[in-house]
Amino acid sequence: MTVVLYGYENGSLALREEHMLIMFQKKVLRRIFGPKRDEITWEWRELYKEELNNLYSSPIIIQVINLRRMRWVGH
Repeated sequence: MTVVLYGYENGSLALREEHMLIMFQKKVLRRIFGPKRDEITWEWRELYKEELNNLYSSPIIIQVINLRRMRWVGH
């Protein structure tokens, strides 16, 4: 997480960059948690967004960037 956040604390984010960071975070989480076997068809599938949110309870990367920026406001 710290490697991804390194350059974003001080600069501004465009909407496209925010979208790319969110997609990157979902891709990494899907890779970490792995595929899931469907109960009905017994085929392997990727986790849905709701399932990822239930497994990973930390805030999304954009919220973390905004919180870290707020720490710099007083400096």
